[in-house]
Amino acid sequence: MLSTGSPLPLGATLDANGVNFALVAPNATAVELCLLDVAGTVVQKQFKLPQCTHGVWHGHLPTAQGGSAGLVYGYRVHGPWNPAQGQRFNPAKLLLDPYAREIVGRYDGSDLHCGHTVTDSPTDPQCPDPRDNAATALKARVAVQQRPSSVPYPRIDPGQRVLYELHVKAQTALHPAVPPALRGTYAGLAHPVALDHIQSLGVTTLSLMPVQWRADEARLQKMGLTNHWGYNTIGWFAPETRYWSGTPGTSPASEFRALVDAVHARGMELVIDVVYNHSAETDEHGPTLSLRGIDNSLYYHLRPDNLACYENWSGCGNCLDLNQPRVLQLVLDSLRYWASELGVDGFRFDLAPILARRDHGDRSFDPRAPFFAAVAQDPVLASKLFIAEPWDIGPGGYQLGGFPLGWLEWNDRYRDTVRRYWLTGEATRAEMAHALAASSTQFKHSGRAPSASVNFITAHDGFTLRDLVSYNERHNAANGEGNRDGHGNNHSTHCGVEGETADKAIQIKRLTLQKSLLTTLLLSQGTPMLLAGDEIGHTQRGNNNAYCQDNKTTWLDWAQADGELTRLVAGLIAKRQRVPALTLDRWWEGEGQVQWHDGQGQALVPDAWRGTGELTVQWAQGALRLGRDGAQFF
Repeated sequence: MLSTGSPLPLGATLDANGVNFALVAPNATAVELCLLDVAGTVVQKQFKLPQCTHGVWHGHLPTAQGGSAGLVYGYRVHGPWNPAQGQRFNPAKLLLDPYAREIVGRYDGSDLHCGHTVTDSPTDPQCPDPRDNAATALKARVAVQQRPSSVPYPRIDPGQRVLYELHVKAQTALHPAVPPALRGTYAGLAHPVALDHIQSLGVTTLSLMPVQWRADEARLQKMGLTNHWGYNTIGWFAPETRYWSGTPGTSPASEFRALVDAVHARGMELVIDVVYNHSAETDEHGPTLSLRGIDNSLYYHLRPDNLACYENWSGCGNCLDLNQPRVLQLVLDSLRYWASELGVDGFRFDLAPILARRDHGDRSFDPRAPFFAAVAQDPVLASKLFIAEPWDIGPGGYQLGGFPLGWLEWNDRYRDTVRRYWLTGEATRAEMAHALAASSTQFKHSGRAPSASVNFITAHDGFTLRDLVSYNERHNAANGEGNRDGHGNNHSTHCGVEGETADKAIQIKRLTLQKSLLTTLLLSQGTPMLLAGDEIGHTQRGNNNAYCQDNKTTWLDWAQADGELTRLVAGLIAKRQRVPALTLDRWWEGEGQVQWHDGQGQALVPDAWRGTGELTVQWAQGALRLGRDGAQFF
């Protein structure tokens, strides 16, 4: 039997006498705790959580009955099945604790994990599926707390920050100097040779693509693919096990923490990309893995005109509802865990407007939403780095410049302007100057600084830098979507031939354009972000949406690294750090601080600003010239 235990903290918490279990499910009628064998395939014991306090079901399992680290467990949650009212309880489905620190198993895409009976017609009324999925469902493992680190956190001046977006596996999967057993893992990225390269560039901040535990969509699994990028989270506290080396004596969490310590020891920051806008349970036809079966109407934004369906501002089938205090608590507890126990320095929020959509009226974005207020006052989180992807596909979903003071935002207008200037010749001098000056129209308000603009030419989503100057069209057939996925308008150029070519003149032109784009990026005001691999000339063969390509398409090809580009990037970052106009994080004011000229060194008159010709910006410490022969700093 379980004793009453405590409603806090949530999740499974080790104490001196056993393990306390606490699960938020205010609309449930009962919750059963299932204990499984070490492999997580056989339910050995099952207990009802004895108490519900303020919507939290809880109980304490003593050590004598197995309450210890390593215990594998899951939940069965009882309640009404009434999708039309937003209720999808089905105790036949074993559910994953949303607070799980370690996850056992792997979602296989089978309809056994659907809470509803799957029929040939998606419009048929949904009924609860009676099949028990315990043998193959996702489960949690009780984990020990990570030990505090003695490595100090770095302090990076906002004006000197240089971001480097990378994928843990892709970064080292083909690295010849990383031991084979460690390639593609947290330990592989922490290897000195991997960090030597990043540090030698002058990068201050590693921005990791999602490392929280994911479940690959059934659709991808049927095609033999995976959600390689990782934007399909179901375990917000658990590091993804696919990036764990399995080294004896370690766990995914401890190996990730060692990576953070290795980065900190070099004076660099580590930021992780997080997905709190939706879950891997997708839409109303998707699997019941965790939140849907625990308390569907609590955790998700449901459509007010049809509670059986989900709001889909993410494009992934559902959206978490952070207007609910308990859902907001889940997100904040997760952020604090990664910040305090795993040591990360900040977070990049995927589709961030969803986190601030109100639950009334037109469901619009609100810069005063509870989420923003909560993180701003949180004693652990307030000092961390927060970066927004400032758009989603909901109403009024484009919010560039609309985030609170202290937030950084990915600036796609910078990306498109610089591409159009160099690759299609469409951007005017005025547009380019605006981009070089940290997009002040969007960001110079409410006390925000130039560093709020995260400038980038390429990111994980889209062409690599080399492909940007090698392809006019996307080449995404391998994704299995008929080449319809990915951006269709990339402001790119193939310089005369689509794809790879032996033509020396075209090769030289492409290299010049890559250098010009990198020079512009690294000598613009704002926070520059590099895409990993651009500095070595990595190509994805024209795939501009390689989210499902866990193969040589996305793995960095170190054997073919372009050393000239690598040296250029390192040199440009070094130059950037010597120009106060770029690093003091103050807006450019007046002719005394910055001057603008045309290609002949003449001050620009109003009509000239509307033209598309050469442009020079001059500071006291040098000048950046954008000319016919490329970008130059002198």
